[in-house]
This record gives sequence, structure tokens and C-alpha cells, in this order.
Amino acid sequence: MPSWNSRGLRGSALEELINLTNEKYRENKLALIQKVPTPITPIQMDQETRHITMAYFDQKSTVDYIGAVQGIPVCFDAKECAYDTFALQNIHAHQVAFMEEFEQQGGVAFLLIHYTKKDRLFYVRFQKVKEFWDRMEQGGRKSFRFEELEEEYEIHKGQGVFIPYLVALQKDLEQRED
Repeated sequence: MPSWNSRGLRGSALEELINLTNEKYRENKLALIQKVPTPITPIQMDQETRHITMAYFDQKSTVDYIGAVQGIPVCFDAKECAYDTFALQNIHAHQVAFMEEFEQQGGVAFLLIHYTKKDRLFYVRFQKVKEFWDRMEQGGRKSFRFEELEEEYEIHKGQGVFIPYLVALQKDLEQRED
């Protein structure tokens, strides 16, 4: 089984590790987070295997995950980045709008970004995402640099799960209270 800080983490492996983490959180009654399925319309099917061979997306999806942590609504998206610069084109305007509305309703929104070359994982608070997004909208950079991330939100291996993002979520909540 690959871990997020191994060379074996590629593509959907990040989501698989998040899914395993969410299952552990559910078993321990810490959180109930579910992967949001992307709605598709099949166009072509293999009649023998009954597998979809071609399809298109029905609508724009919101975020990858949504649920509750100890009564607090949370939503987040998981992203991977091979370089030190994360292109904001990897986040869609409708996702930013959804996360903003989610936070306005009392929820917590964030990104989990795995920097594959550095093999480091970060919890990026929505407030920070919005700061980068607004900068772009005002004609600034269309990306953000690794150095611009908040170091205290790096996710370190441990806590009995693959991706212990609840530690960073707790920091986020404490910072909101101050």
C-alpha cells in the first residue's frame, strides 16, 4: 500500500489514501466524510462486459469531499502538483464559489495539495485559496508558489491514519476563534 510520502503515490492514489483515512475517521466516530461522485452520462457501453466505454460529464462538480467533523460541516478538494508553483487553473470558478458559499453557511472549506516532487502535503485554508484567487482576478499571478503556503498547515504522517488532515482542521478552527 503506497503512503502519501512514498514514490508510489500517483494519480488517484491520493484520493484512495484520503478515502482510507475517511473510513478510519468514520470507524472512530471522529468524522463522516464522503467522496462526491462526479455525475456522468454514458454514451457508449461494451455490451458484453456492461462497462461504460465513453461518457461525458453531466454538470460541473463542486468539490471532491463533503461531510461533517464533530458536527462541523466540511468540504474539500484534493489536488496534486508536480512543481513548486500551483496553477489556479486547477481550481474552477464554480468550486471557489461553492466553497465560499459553504463557509458563509458556517462550514469549513479547504484544499489538500500534494506536491509530488517535494513529496509534501498541505492543508490550504479556504481563506488562503480566496486570497490567491482574488489576486489572480485583480490581474496578478495565475498561480501561487510553494513558499506562499502556511508551513504550520503541512500535514505530517502519523496519527494512525494515512492523511491526518483533522490536525490541520483543528488549527484552522482555533485560528478562526482568535
